[in-house]
Amino acid sequence: MLRDEQWARIAPLLRGKAGDRGFTSADNRLFVEAVLWIARTGSPWRDLLVEFGNWNSIYVRSARWSDKNVWQSIFAILREDADVEEVSIDSTVIRAHQHAAGAAKKRGASAWPFSGRVLH
Repeated sequence: MLRDEQWARIAPLLRGKAGDRGFTSADNRLFVEAVLWIARTGSPWRDLLVEFGNWNSIYVRSARWSDKNVWQSIFAILREDADVEEVSIDSTVIRAHQHAAGAAKKRGASAWPFSGRVLH
């Protein structure tokens, strides 16, 4: 979750705040926390906690912000706080290419490189 000092730095960059043209957002901080929760957990949008609001509305708004480079501005500021003493890469989200599953299986002598040869 965002610390108060982080929120204070990014709040002026956000769309939908009081004084902006168009729709005024009810709670920008809750929205940003929801998107960060999705990014942190790797959960699908439909699994977003109900405390954050309607997952589809948050997804659509997040996509709009992405198109308008709002997230780029936010993460440029938050990057200043990056603590890279501990970095973890989770490989559970790595998937094989679609063509990797359909290759013809080798059978017989060509299946194992040493078959048919005597090793001494």
